[in-house]
Amino acid sequence: MGEGAVVTTTTERDATVISLRGEVDEDNAPFLAGALARAAVGGLPRTVVDLSGTPFVDSSVLHALLDAQRAHADAGSVLVLAGPLHTAVRRLFEVTGAAAAFRMADNLGTAMTC
Repeated sequence: MGEGAVVTTTTERDATVISLRGEVDEDNAPFLAGALARAAVGGLPRTVVDLSGTPFVDSSVLHALLDAQRAHADAGSVLVLAGPLHTAVRRLFEVTGAAAAFRMADNLGTAMTC
């Protein structure tokens, strides 16, 4: 994994919560993709990806999130990205125009209910 990168999965209420910590890049995007794929078929109605703990993600993470968005839609569940987003992460979504593809929340608490 990237320098200090960690991807963890927990269950809170009726949601799978996947948290990213540290700089997440192509070296550890497969860990994220696997967690997202398991969440999509896990039967819970909501998956929240907590991006508040990562100052950097690259395009491989964006691709994993876009694939997960499709998988969750196919499974009839919701994928929500939670912030607050660090500047570099927010910039990636803005520059690529990908922000419109996701349901986004300002924080984890809001993401659990939006």
